[in-house]
Amino acid sequence: MRLHILGICGTFMGGVAALARESGHDVEGSDADVYPPMSTQLRALGIVLHEGYAAGPLQGWAGHPPPEHVLVGNALSRGNAAVEYLLDSGLDYTSGPQWLGEHVLRGRHVLAVAGTHGKTTTTALLAHLLEHAGLAPGFLIGGVPAGFAASARLGTGRHFVVEADEYDTAFFDKRSKFVHYRPRIAVLNNLEYDHADIFPDVAAIQRQFHHLVRTVPGGGTLVVNAEDAHLAEVLAMGCWTPVQSFGIEAGDWRARLLEADGSAFEVRHRERVLGSVRWSLLGRHNVMNALAALAAAAAAGCAPQQLLPAFAGFAGVKRRLERIGARDGLHIYDDFAHHPTAISATLAGLRARVGAARILAVLEPRSNSMRTGTHAAALAPALREADVVLLLARPELRWDATAVITALGGRGLAVPDVPSLLRELGARARPGDHVVFMSNGGFEGAPRRFAQGG
Repeated sequence: MRLHILGICGTFMGGVAALARESGHDVEGSDADVYPPMSTQLRALGIVLHEGYAAGPLQGWAGHPPPEHVLVGNALSRGNAAVEYLLDSGLDYTSGPQWLGEHVLRGRHVLAVAGTHGKTTTTALLAHLLEHAGLAPGFLIGGVPAGFAASARLGTGRHFVVEADEYDTAFFDKRSKFVHYRPRIAVLNNLEYDHADIFPDVAAIQRQFHHLVRTVPGGGTLVVNAEDAHLAEVLAMGCWTPVQSFGIEAGDWRARLLEADGSAFEVRHRERVLGSVRWSLLGRHNVMNALAALAAAAAAGCAPQQLLPAFAGFAGVKRRLERIGARDGLHIYDDFAHHPTAISATLAGLRARVGAARILAVLEPRSNSMRTGTHAAALAPALREADVVLLLARPELRWDATAVITALGGRGLAVPDVPSLLRELGARARPGDHVVFMSNGGFEGAPRRFAQGG
């Protein structure tokens, strides 16, 4: 079948594209913002990418007939030229999550990883553990894992691991994506307020999480963060599935830090010590991700003690405190953190690793919640571990960055554009510094431009 995917360079839709291609479909797609690493992965798979959302590719182009079916990403809305043509033309269409549920997940043993933070790392780690156990899982990861050839594959085994996002499905389906997946094992990593463009308050997000809980069968397993009060409230709405809990201080699965930076920890299951882990990831938050993945793998029938050595071989996910270069004595990282909690956790993990060395945080407020100022009051506290903060405050930012800069007490500077940001960063950085770029978008290539001396 000829498929056209609107919003194909999103991490989720790009994964759907890879699965569709592997399933034998003729796949192409359009996106307004084509940038690595997803664009690189898609082109390597031989998938044609169209820049922008003109109607032309849906009408047929250069000898290619119109698509037989269109998958619509949730970034598109009414008024978009491609969407309007799609509706007027009568082309067959559906959402990416619904297509995934009906054409890939049906009949599989689905493990879904949900949560405000840590979904991508935990999903990649769970897939890695199942691979280590010889289960040859399929997976769809909302990022590009370093240890696999692509962010998604069908796999030859029965199990399928999917990153289960709470964001809405499409302009015509406002349910969270994860209601389409029907997992037997669901990880509830954490729950905080985010996606202010979709949810009015945290209670609205909790209702969506409870919709997910309702789909997990009684013979399945819920793997739940024991330290999260919002998740406890979700389960209090009704729970029909056995729960395995995890946490540093509480839960069925626990960890004791052996290194302050989280690079080594001991694992316990209830009262039994299973062994220790040493790996390349940093931070308490990643230890929590590790416990969640281990508990889910155990629920799938894996022997947890036999999985502990696999953590050392986990290479992480691109743009999760990914070290992308070093020049002039600088250590340069690209990170996806775009919520105050994630920013704080990432910087805390790095601080525990680098000690007294200076950390320079370079932040692009790009997510809808960030652009509208929903998290503005929490930004300065989240950046407390940074010695210098550069905030990209484009003119279209809907809130005044002055209050955040003031709260940073002389450590911060707001700049209006990327060229100015790179100049100011170059003037402030000195040998031995650790420079962390934080954005959930392309950041106009700023991290790699700086790493290359631009």
